[in-house]
Parts: sequence; structure tokens; C-alpha cells
Amino acid sequence: MCVSGVCVCVSIYRQGCEMERNGEVQEQMERPEALTDGERATIQNTWAKVYENKEAAGVAVLMRLFTSFPSAKQFFSQFRHIDDPEEMQASTQLRKHALRVMSALNTLVENVHDGEKTAEVLKVVAKSHAVKHNVEPGYFKILAGVILEVLVEAFPETFGTEAQGAWSKLMAVVYWHVTQVYAEIGWGSINNTAE
Repeated sequence: MCVSGVCVCVSIYRQGCEMERNGEVQEQMERPEALTDGERATIQNTWAKVYENKEAAGVAVLMRLFTSFPSAKQFFSQFRHIDDPEEMQASTQLRKHALRVMSALNTLVENVHDGEKTAEVLKVVAKSHAVKHNVEPGYFKILAGVILEVLVEAFPETFGTEAQGAWSKLMAVVYWHVTQVYAEIGWGSINNTAE
């Protein structure tokens, strides 16, 4: 899906689709370009509307993740057994996790001007997902694309060309930080399978 002729944010999602189809989660990437002050302001301004609807937006993100990338459910023992989308959407556990995802994003957005705080938050999230939950790093890239796609669809008046570009850069920064943490803790190469 492209909005206003911009497909940047969806490219991450499409790459995630290809990774899922091919059974591979991979990529060691170069450090992305830093966000500009204007991009940071755009991210914070667009986030305000999303965060007003944080539970609905978070649930929509997780539902899209699990329907588009069913292998992602393997990391969620509390609802991986649920096959019915309506049952999953009503799950208390799914809603709780959706709020955790949105809270983590909110912390990033609130601190988007503070590179050290952003790195610190992402280190905690990445380390927990790697060590405690054994989540393959490529799922962060998939999730980033899903988040962007859902936000563009749910808030088309807010996520125009400028916002899509800024959020795409933010998600690239997030993924880069996550892969650095995975490499630091010795996850091996960032080439893993997503089966």
C-alpha cells in the first residue's frame, strides 16, 4: 500500500514478507542516517494521535503481525495456541502485550531527541527479547514494517509523505540498535531462520 505515492514505510514490511516466505531472518545493516530535528518533531506530532488510541492501535499491530507472519506466534506461549482471530483479538494477554509494545514506542518517541536514552531503552528491549524470549532479531524488522503499515492505514490523515519518511527512518534506527545488541550478546550472526 502506498499513501501519497510514498512506499518507503511499506518496504520494510515487504522485506519481512519475503523473509517469511523464504524462511530466513537476516541482515546486518549499516548505521542508518540520524533523524533530523524536523523528523523528530514530525514523529512526536504524529504519535500524539496514535497514543490517544494506544490499545486499539497496539492490538491492530499485533493482529496484523500474527495474521501476516504466523511464525511470530511461536514466541508467545500465552496465546500461540489461539487460531481464531476474534478469540485472539479479545485475549487479555494480547491486549496487555499490545499496551507494552505501545508503551515502549511511547518511551522512544518521548525521548527521540535523546540518543543515549533511546539506545538504553532499545538495549533493554532487545536483550530481553534475545535472552529471555529467544526472539530472532529479524522479527523486529518485520514488526517495524507492520507498525508502519497499520499506522498509515489507521491514521491516513496523520501519516502523509513526510510522516512516513520520518517513521521509516526511526524504525531503521530501532532495527539497527536491536541488531547491535544482538551482536553484542553473541547471538551469532544475524542470519537465523524464522520457522
